[in-house]
Amino acid sequence: MAGPLSGIKVVEFTGLGPAPLAGQLLADLGADVIAVDRKSLPADSTDVNRRGKRSIAVNLKSEAGRAAVLALLARADVLIEGFRPGVMEKLRLGPDDVPDHLVFGRMTGWGQTGPLAQTAGHDLTYLALTGTLGMFGQPGQPPHPSLNYVADYAGGTMFLLFGVMAALVARQRTGKGDVVDAAMIDGVAAMGGLMNTFMARGMVGETRGENFLDGSAPFYRSYVCADGKFVAVGCLEPQFFKEFLRLAGLPLADAKHQHDREYWPDMHARYAAHLATRDRDEWTAVFVGSDACVTPVLSLQEAREHPHMVARGIYRTIDDTLHPAPAPRFLKSVVKAPAAPGRVGADTDEILSELGYSEVQISALREDGVLT
Repeated sequence: MAGPLSGIKVVEFTGLGPAPLAGQLLADLGADVIAVDRKSLPADSTDVNRRGKRSIAVNLKSEAGRAAVLALLARADVLIEGFRPGVMEKLRLGPDDVPDHLVFGRMTGWGQTGPLAQTAGHDLTYLALTGTLGMFGQPGQPPHPSLNYVADYAGGTMFLLFGVMAALVARQRTGKGDVVDAAMIDGVAAMGGLMNTFMARGMVGETRGENFLDGSAPFYRSYVCADGKFVAVGCLEPQFFKEFLRLAGLPLADAKHQHDREYWPDMHARYAAHLATRDRDEWTAVFVGSDACVTPVLSLQEAREHPHMVARGIYRTIDDTLHPAPAPRFLKSVVKAPAAPGRVGADTDEILSELGYSEVQISALREDGVLT
């Protein structure tokens, strides 16, 4: 059996960040993803998000270019775009301009509606407005960014994909596509269900430094070791905390006070001093294979060489660029190994030929500047 998305045709209007990752993940699982680009460019082997995609370079502001893209969309299942609200409508490629069967996936930070819909933003600002950023970092210090994983990719890409898949399922019943308004602020807020439960139960509060998942608890944080490297300690459950204490050589009596916040500062100070007496890899050897929930904090280079990561083939190097393996995995479907990204615009002629354009027509489009 081929990849689980084999036969699904996706048209991605090239942009930045979350939308290209969505296209990459769909391509990883077997979808035929065609990137619509503004102009042809040399291959860039470092652009991981381009892997597995074909590319057509076309001038969308020309009537002939727009006609070619509409012909492409007529055969597609999914459209993905990450422009500001209204851009696709100005190109006359909005939801009202495309076939009814198409699932129209829209990726923005603020959403298609609301007072901020037309303003710029980034992962950090989206996190800030949802109330999430204020929960990251040390007390008394400014909240720290989370790279761009939380809003852009978790709240953005993953919810875009979730919406697209849901719309494809609905189309099986109705024969009609849908418009997916995937906003990063919506996704981040939706991920907060468990935290909202904890707050309603009084288990966590709004103040950093007082919550068991923000690095305040001595059993859920990172510690510096003798060599300046770190170990991550995440033994939330009582039985795992006891295992950590036993293997680390710390007082087992601390288990009685695991969730007593008044004991946390003292426990943290003692654990920090104790874990600083050995190198990171020495502690790793102590805890390996146990349920103490302690792991080394690895660099990306180290991660690709870790035995567990190697055994699962999670990372691989293609043209000197580190690539993550396709995820998730499937028992019966065959997911192809990723290949290096190709040249932007490399598949223009092939794609137009598939749409019924002749060589003469393609040459004419190129001479007229429609194909870029």
